[in-house]
Amino acid sequence: MTFPEPYATWFPDAAFDGSYGRTEADLRAVRPVPAPPGFADRWRRWRREAATVDAGPVVLSTSEDQGRRVSVIEHSGVDGVRLRAWVVEPLHGTPRAGVVHGHGYGGRDAVDLARVPDDVAAIYPVARGLGVLNAGVGAPEPTPEHVLAGIDDPDHYVLGLCARDLWLAADALVALVGSLPLYYVGESFGGGIGALALPWDDRFVGATLIVPSFGQYDERLAVPCLGSGETVRRHVQQHPEAREVLRWFDSSTSMGFAAVPVRVEAALWDQYVPPQGQFAVAAGAHELELAVLPAGHAEYPGWEDVTAEAISGGRAHLERVLTV
Repeated sequence: MTFPEPYATWFPDAAFDGSYGRTEADLRAVRPVPAPPGFADRWRRWRREAATVDAGPVVLSTSEDQGRRVSVIEHSGVDGVRLRAWVVEPLHGTPRAGVVHGHGYGGRDAVDLARVPDDVAAIYPVARGLGVLNAGVGAPEPTPEHVLAGIDDPDHYVLGLCARDLWLAADALVALVGSLPLYYVGESFGGGIGALALPWDDRFVGATLIVPSFGQYDERLAVPCLGSGETVRRHVQQHPEAREVLRWFDSSTSMGFAAVPVRVEAALWDQYVPPQGQFAVAAGAHELELAVLPAGHAEYPGWEDVTAEAISGGRAHLERVLTV
């Protein structure tokens, strides 16, 4: 099998073409999946229901790390399950904004301060079921089981629950540090569920979504991948009715309802989250800053510099949004 350059040189042992034969022009032309009837009404109902849940944050421990105050907290999810997260605050002064910082499907075992300015507070929620803080809590931990949990019922599908839990994480942050403008940062899994949650919570003023997942299921279900999408693709082949449930959880669809500035960092090659889904999320945004990455979920020559430039661009986007 021959891959396009530079990927043939970068990934000579790849089992398949992570560009899926698409050029950048092809990817920029991918459109979001249109919203099914009732899409916005259903998400707004979920938002109203979440607003009736008391996040009830409790600080379990506090320490200092990299010049910040870092606390492990516990807060409620949308169905009352108690989830743990990290909260980061400046050691001195009042934070000027808050960041809700999602993570990839591997979970999270520590805070990552790269995209959070020193004078900004942040909560690092860990999705239900995922490690290290919430392994097996509210959902099964192994990815193949996690991504399918509740898929027969939109009200209980795990991706929807994880997205709705982000609103409770935001509640917890505000309860602990005060009312602040909120900005969302999420990568891969975190980018996808962030795109689902973002439009329905008016406390968010902007977002950076890095190689976001769960976009454009028509495209995702048509190709193999190495990520959670492969489990879903195989499930839908055996249970076609599940495709109808997924229509409520397409991050490219949801982005069409987001009125805030969004930066999407989308990759031209990605074997874990097909690029066509990432670019569809970007295409759904009304006020878009698009950063095109050579590859996602992979290391390649110069990837450290690309990552550093992306982080710098994301922080600049946050600053522009906060100064508007």
